[in-house]
Amino acid sequence: MPVSREIHLVARPNGMPRPEDFALVETSVGDAGDGQVLVQNLYMSVDPAMRPRLTAGQDLNVPMMGGALGRVVQSKNPDFAVGDIVTNRSGFREYFVSAGKDLSKLAADPDLSLTTYMHAMGMTGFTAYGGLLHIGQLKDGEQVFVSTAAGAVGSVAAQIAKIKGCYVVGSTGSADKAAWLKDEVGLDAVINYKEAPIRQALQDATPKGIDVYFDNVGGDHLEAALRRMNTLGRIPVCGFISGYNSGHSPVSNLSNIIYSRVMLRGFVGTDFPHLHGQFLSDMAGWLKDGKVKYQETVLDGIANAPSALIGLMQGANTGKMLVKLAA
Repeated sequence: MPVSREIHLVARPNGMPRPEDFALVETSVGDAGDGQVLVQNLYMSVDPAMRPRLTAGQDLNVPMMGGALGRVVQSKNPDFAVGDIVTNRSGFREYFVSAGKDLSKLAADPDLSLTTYMHAMGMTGFTAYGGLLHIGQLKDGEQVFVSTAAGAVGSVAAQIAKIKGCYVVGSTGSADKAAWLKDEVGLDAVINYKEAPIRQALQDATPKGIDVYFDNVGGDHLEAALRRMNTLGRIPVCGFISGYNSGHSPVSNLSNIIYSRVMLRGFVGTDFPHLHGQFLSDMAGWLKDGKVKYQETVLDGIANAPSALIGLMQGANTGKMLVKLAA
């Protein structure tokens, strides 16, 4: 019966989450019973979409939920063997017992890092892939703008657009991230929105307008993009990070959707399951060929999970934010 540590939400944040909104709790986890497995989590994912659930959706004083990659350490379930690597939604804890229905065995490519299955090869990458190609209906050679282009989702979306021969503009909030996007990823133009007003900078960077805006931000970024959208442009809305803490993200020119006949559609990564097989094949090839690059910010230990989430909301991460829970 292992001792496990887990993170509980103990108070609902008012604005930016604070360390005191969370508690590190030590508990005993039972051994696997008949039909069950005991899983030790290795890595857990930290994502912007976790923030709205802290306001509504995440129960207080229970283990928080989040994506994780774990290893089966006990099994009394014929579908799983000790040593199997499994994806799960039981992050924010070191160990847990499962009947297996909430687990998916991972057949990892030995030529790829295991952590890529937490971002580029995982739901993060799939969200970018389906959001851009299926929801955004991207065509080769189009004009594309991606906000938070150095983030886990945005960086993949921007690079897929480059692979498709598009002119790609990305926005980010630091000089280091801007340099990586320009020099390593090879975007055509990069905007540091903390150094230049997004409205004028985006106008200057998109002389041929925008056909697809992959929106992770909302607010002033969406307003600036609506001014530049070409007729019949598409805006797949992946996130609204500008409003996650404040609860609002005002946009004053939504009428441009009408005049430019713009399609604006929100989506989540489970909206296009039929693409998953092709995504895995495409992304594995792109990673091995060096066509998709990635960065990771990895904090060590479950105790640092709240700091990882708060740091993510403050832009402290470079690429995917992960917490390493075990070797």
